[in-house]
Amino acid sequence: MKRFWTDATAVSADDGWRVLLDGRAVKTQAGSAQIVPTEALAIAMAAEWAAQREVVDPDSLPLRDLADYAIDVIAPDRAAATAHLLRYAETDTLCYRAEPDEPLHARQIFLWEPLLTSAEARWDIHFERISGVIHRPQSPATLTQLERVLAAHDHFTLAALTTLSALSASLVIALAALEPDADPAELWNAANLEEDWQAELWGADAEAGERRARRLASFSAAQRFAQLVRV
Repeated sequence: MKRFWTDATAVSADDGWRVLLDGRAVKTQAGSAQIVPTEALAIAMAAEWAAQREVVDPDSLPLRDLADYAIDVIAPDRAAATAHLLRYAETDTLCYRAEPDEPLHARQIFLWEPLLTSAEARWDIHFERISGVIHRPQSPATLTQLERVLAAHDHFTLAALTTLSALSASLVIALAALEPDADPAELWNAANLEEDWQAELWGADAEAGERRARRLASFSAAQRFAQLVRV
């Protein structure tokens, strides 16, 4: 698609904010009214459109995509979205460790345990830690409490959590990314620990490095989206 507008602006709507391109309201990719909850988010989305060159780069509109996903997919079926997110808690990558006598285990304890213990203290829950890859279910009480945590978030935040969880394979990391002082690079290092460990042992691969950088950019964009929703 070629750029067809000159000005991208954020304006107030009846129940939120929306982006205008030369005075015409942007709609979601499914054709719904694209109304977001905060002025800060609308301004950031307008900036994405303003930064486009002669040919629009769809990959450079992550905030637009997350807003569309929240409106078109999450809002109509929050129960399905919550159930999808809880699957990341059931198999959270932070709970699956190497055997205790393996060097990787110590690195996992160092990077992962503070995230898990913080989540446990915050929501009064307990995660089962597993050495190896054999699945061990989390307790119904833990999953029920996490369901309550997710229910407290709006559909825009749930959209961000969906991306954050998918990229990190961890609901714990995704929820940690919502904290005001969360560092996306530190969280991504935790999520990417095992891949980084393999690179240390066998050498870095350029293609893998590029993929890691792209995924970090997507993770950071989703975290920024969630923060702008809450401004």
